Amino acid sequence: MDYFLQLLISGVAVGLVYGFIGMGFAMIFRATGVVNFAQGELMMLVAYIGFTLVGTFKLGFWPLLLASIGVSVLIGLMVEVLLIRPMLGQPVFSTVMVTIGLAVIIRSVVVLIWGADPMPLATGLSTTPIRIGPAGLYPAQIYALGIMACVVGGLWAFFRFSRTGIAMRATANLQTTALLMGINVKRIFALSWALSAGLAAIAGVLVGVIYDLNPGMWLTGLRSFPAVILGGLDSVFGAALGGVLIGVAENLSEGYIGRGMKEIAGFVLILVVLMVRPYGLFGKAEIERV
Repeated sequence: MDYFLQLLISGVAVGLVYGFIGMGFAMIFRATGVVNFAQGELMMLVAYIGFTLVGTFKLGFWPLLLASIGVSVLIGLMVEVLLIRPMLGQPVFSTVMVTIGLAVIIRSVVVLIWGADPMPLATGLSTTPIRIGPAGLYPAQIYALGIMACVVGGLWAFFRFSRTGIAMRATANLQTTALLMGINVKRIFALSWALSAGLAAIAGVLVGVIYDLNPGMWLTGLRSFPAVILGGLDSVFGAALGGVLIGVAENLSEGYIGRGMKEIAGFVLILVVLMVRPYGLFGKAEIERV
């Protein structure tokens, strides 16, 4: 029983990182209908920029997190304005290819600037595990739970009560109608990229603090993609829960079945779920009238 609880708790901790990245995927898809395949690479880039900020300004964990979010939001806005906005009116496939090209460029830039050797993201945060029952969690993993609760609560209030949040929901439902109602859709697109980049920054800092930095960090983005499929591509909060479920599934499969299962457990899980609910656990089914 202790072994199961250890796998479960550590799986939830890993799943929180997947959840942040998955929410970023869903944020952009919900507003624009585009899957940003550079989300994991953006997370990696911001984490390495955070490494430079720590070395230059000796930032602690919380100042680094806030600074990384600010930098990431600016990068997200630049990507939307320079690369994505010119693709408006073009086939979705073309825009997706732009994000794939951006992902490849970011991977090369990271290696070119920072090198290929692993590096610690030293923020002064304790690396001594804290015992929670049979499991030991790093302080950063515990902070991730609190940050996730704050982010989910803040986004729920934003979408529910703010005029901008309601405009984003309207744009997600039907862009043409939103335009006719006077909503600035281009501004909504830019905001969705900015929010998605901010979520990537949180994930990047957490991954860097817990696991160190390396050029293979972008794979965390790929492994978190099942989270957004599981929760529903158009459900931001479903992606958060999907990330936790994927993290738990990976840990349990590796713990009870064997090594190598961790890499495929998430994809096996979404195959099973999609056979029952093709639009994910919390996604909305598209109804076409002919």
